[in-house]
Amino acid sequence: MKPSRVRPISQLKARAPDVIRELAESREPVVVTVNGEAKAVLQDVATYEEIQDTLALMKILALTGKQVEEGRVTPARRVFARLRRRARA
Repeated sequence: MKPSRVRPISQLKARAPDVIRELAESREPVVVTVNGEAKAVLQDVATYEEIQDTLALMKILALTGKQVEEGRVTPARRVFARLRRRARA
């Protein structure tokens, strides 16, 4: 998603509650500029949390892929057999 709203820092300072309310309602990020140059991006908490969850899953997938490439895998048959033995004990 490309941020579609750009606000100068002066507007953020003057209208912070309004900008935050808009963030929560639209869930669209806001680019904050200083002297015309983009310096920060604001986003609502729900979107931030979704992105963090997605990044965590991507990291797990990347690590799993690396383990598969390195041959560090256990066949499912052996894993389930081990789990059954533990359940009986």
